[in-house]
Amino acid sequence: MEKRWKLLEANPTLINDLQDKLGIHSTICKLLVQRGIIDFNSAKEFFRPELSHMHDPFLMKDMQKAVDRIIAAMQNRERIMVYGDYDVDGTTAVASVFQFLQQVYESDRVDYYIPHRYKEGYGVSKKGIDHAHDSGTSLIISLDCGIKSTDLIKYALDQGIEFIICDHHMPDPILPPAIAILNPKQIDCPYPYKELCGAGVGLKLISALCKQLSMSDEYYLRYLDLVVTAIAADIVPITGENRVLAHFGLKRVNENPSPGIKALIDLAKLGDQNLQINNLIFVIAPRVNAAGRMDDAKLAVQLFIEKDQAKATAFANMLHSHNDDRKEADLSITVEALEMIEKDIRRSERKSTFVFQPHWHKGVVGIVASRLIDRYYRPTVVLTQSGDVVAGSARSVAGFNLYEAIHACRDHLIGYGGHFAAAGMTLHPEQVSAFCEKFEEVVAASISMEQLVPEMIIDAEVKFSDLKPSFYNIIRQMEPFGPDNSKPLWLAKNVKDNGWSKIVKDQHIKFSVSQGNIIFNGIGFGMAPKFSLLAGGDYVDIVFALEENEWNGNKHLQLRVYDMRKAENQ
Repeated sequence: MEKRWKLLEANPTLINDLQDKLGIHSTICKLLVQRGIIDFNSAKEFFRPELSHMHDPFLMKDMQKAVDRIIAAMQNRERIMVYGDYDVDGTTAVASVFQFLQQVYESDRVDYYIPHRYKEGYGVSKKGIDHAHDSGTSLIISLDCGIKSTDLIKYALDQGIEFIICDHHMPDPILPPAIAILNPKQIDCPYPYKELCGAGVGLKLISALCKQLSMSDEYYLRYLDLVVTAIAADIVPITGENRVLAHFGLKRVNENPSPGIKALIDLAKLGDQNLQINNLIFVIAPRVNAAGRMDDAKLAVQLFIEKDQAKATAFANMLHSHNDDRKEADLSITVEALEMIEKDIRRSERKSTFVFQPHWHKGVVGIVASRLIDRYYRPTVVLTQSGDVVAGSARSVAGFNLYEAIHACRDHLIGYGGHFAAAGMTLHPEQVSAFCEKFEEVVAASISMEQLVPEMIIDAEVKFSDLKPSFYNIIRQMEPFGPDNSKPLWLAKNVKDNGWSKIVKDQHIKFSVSQGNIIFNGIGFGMAPKFSLLAGGDYVDIVFALEENEWNGNKHLQLRVYDMRKAENQ
C-alpha cells in the first residue's frame, strides 16, 4: 500500500538556540524541538529521568479523601475489594493495589474482582457489586474503570458499599457518587500530568498511602514493572511522568522483575535482551490480554501476584496457551473476512469496511478490524453474534473520528461506546444491514480522500555521513520510545543499490545501499514488491529507523527500512 510521506518541520531559531546550549547534532536538536524540548532544563529532565521528577500524589483531587477512607477501613477492619478491568491496564493495576493492601492490612480482608468479558462486559458490573455485598465488602477500589458507572455506583451505595474510583478515561458532566474519584482528567483536578493510565493512577494511590503511613518508597516502586507493562499496552503518551514511570519500570523489568513478568519474559525467550516498550506491547501484553479474550482475566492477576517462580511459570504457560488459541482464531477469522471483502463487488467504491459472521469469536474481532485496516485502510467494523444480539468492534484510520461516526448510527444500535480511534457496539440482528449502510453513508460523507491514504511521519532528513555511533548513542538516550516520543524515522535521499541488495524469503529486501562513498546495510520487511526500484539502478529515497546489530561480539549500525520510492531530485 502506497503511503503519503510527511516530513516534520521545526522552528530554526529554536533549533539553533538549543544546539548552542547542548552542543549536539542539529538534527537531534530538531527532534527535541518537535517534541517540545526547547531549553537546557527540559532537555536535562528528558535525557536524565529521576524518580524525584514524579509529582506529589496529594496534588490529585480527592487523594486525601481516598487515603483517609482506606485507612479508616483498615482501622475498622472492613472488607476491601480491589476491582479492575479485564485488560492489561486493569489487571496490572489490580495486582499492584491488591498486593500493596495485603502488605499493610489483614490479607484475608482484601479481595480482588475482575469482571468476565462476555458474561459481565466492560467496567463495573452488577454481578461484581452483588459478589462484594455477599462477601461483606463495604469498600470497593475500582481501577481503570468506574468513571462512567454512575447508576451502578448508586446501586452499590444502596447495598452499603462505598467506591473509590481510580480511572483515566474522560469523565461525563455528571460524576458517580463515589467517596473519592482519582482521575487527573477531571476538569477541576489540579494534578499537573493528565495522561496516566489506570495502573498509573493506582500507583499514585499506593504512593500516597506510603507517604501517609511513613513507609519506604520501595513499597510502591516494586510494582513499576507492572505499571510499565500497562503504559505500553494502553498506548498512553511516553511523556512527562509516564516517561519517568516507563524508564524506571523498564529498569525493573530488565533487572529485577516480579515472578509473573519474569515467567512471561522467559516464555517468550527474551531473557537475553534488554527489553524496551515494543517488547512489552507485542510480546508480553498479548499474552496477558489473551486471558480475558479467550477465558477469564483473573488468570492474569493470579500470575502477577504469584510469589513462587515455578507456580508463576505454570500460570504463564496457561496464558501462552490462551494466546495461541487467540492467534489461531485471529488468523482464521482474518482469512475468512478477507475472502468476504474480496468477493464484494462494491468493495472498491466503499469508504468503509464492514464484515459480519455470527460464529466469529468475540474476543478477537477488534484485532481482526485492525488487520483489515492494515490491508485496506478504511474505517472498519467487524461484527459477530453474542447470544441474542450482535456485537462488534470498530477501528479507525488516522484523523477520522470513529466515535462520532458510530454515534451518527445510534438509531440502529442497542448500545455503543469508545473514542476517536476505536469503538464497540451492540445491535439486534435485524439491524445489521441497515447499520452497515448507514455507517458507509456517514463515513463517505465525512472522510477526505487524503485520510484514506496512510501517512508516514518522518522526523528529519539525514545524510549517511551523519549516522555515526555518537549520533546513535544520543538517540538511544531518548528511549523509552512510544506515543508522543516515537522512535525517529529518517529520510535519506539519493541512495543507490551497491549491487548486493537482494530479496530474502520471497517477501523482504536485504538492503546494501550507498550515498556517496558511504555504505549501509539494512532490512525492509515485506518490501519485496518494491525491489525493482533498487534493481533498476536508479537513485531512491528511503525512510528508515537506525538500529544497532550485534554479531559475534561486534556491533554495527544498520537500517530498518520502512518505505522507498524513486528519488525526486537526482
